[in-house]
Amino acid sequence: MTSLEIYAGPVALKRLQSEGFKADQFNLLVGASGGPKWFVLLGLDRYLFGEFFAGRKKELLTLGSSVGAWRMCCMATNDPVASVERLAKYYCHEHYSSSPTVEEVTTSAKIMLGKVLAENGIQEIVKNPIFRTNVVSVKARGIGSSRAKVLQAMHLGLSALGNLIARRALALFYERIIFTCSHASLLEKCSNNMRTKVCSLSLDNLADALLSSGSIPFVLDGVRNISGAGDGLYWDGGIVDYHFDWPFYEIDNLVLYPHFSSQIIPGWFDKRLPWRRVNEDYLSNVVMLAPSKDFVHSLPGGKIPDRRDFTSFPFKERVKIWEEVIRRSESLAAELKEIVNQGKNLHLIRPISERER
Repeated sequence: MTSLEIYAGPVALKRLQSEGFKADQFNLLVGASGGPKWFVLLGLDRYLFGEFFAGRKKELLTLGSSVGAWRMCCMATNDPVASVERLAKYYCHEHYSSSPTVEEVTTSAKIMLGKVLAENGIQEIVKNPIFRTNVVSVKARGIGSSRAKVLQAMHLGLSALGNLIARRALALFYERIIFTCSHASLLEKCSNNMRTKVCSLSLDNLADALLSSGSIPFVLDGVRNISGAGDGLYWDGGIVDYHFDWPFYEIDNLVLYPHFSSQIIPGWFDKRLPWRRVNEDYLSNVVMLAPSKDFVHSLPGGKIPDRRDFTSFPFKERVKIWEEVIRRSESLAAELKEIVNQGKNLHLIRPISERER
């Protein structure tokens, strides 16, 4: 059984077949939203952070929303493997009461973030000259920034309805916020018809930016009035950029996208809209790494973890399942490492157009 599937856009595929799989081919690393689905990628993260990109001399942009942003920030610390392992450990062992409130989940997330960043993480991320972090959140517009929960709920419902009609309608309800260490103008080119504001990622706002990027409405509290970004209420970046429907061809060189699925769903509201998928032309220079269907079927329960596991399993059983997925994720890294180090199985890299949609 092959654990790892690799898909490449036409530009990327041609380069991989002629040059092999090399770290310097990539100028951008992407991390999607998805909560505990990420555990299936932990082995890849350990390898990419600790070996593949280790010792890099030229700048690498990283881009993430929600848990993807937390992962990408781990990469920019002085010990990225230790940081991402802390994230996995504390996320895996999150333990709530039988009926957790929004306040309980929010407090737990703040504590976890503090443990992941440790004493010097914020400074290391902001000042890293090689791994240049970009965190995506959204700022609610209009009544969405109200302190009244009923108005927030109304705003969320109306935005879902607007998105059903047209994805670009989200710009009426949210402004994409990119907190960046790179000040890269190319990120603004990727705005893709969405109202977008680029702000500097700083010592004063990194923790709030990260917390907001993972603040799912009515699961966690949104974050208010983030330094350098302005007053207002900030929510999960996955609302607009769940898996990123961005014109990545604007990026010089290639884009590496380790993803828990071969499907790319543009925004959070699109999960149940099978007709809403990314523009294939945007992926011409993208290399996607994903677990194979056979590998996923072999996992406990025949699936990757998801947020429903918090309520579907008792705490100890859930932790046991998630730890098994984490252990098994190393097989994806082993297969990629063989391709990189030995140049084997390059013929197995498939056109990105053949992935499941």
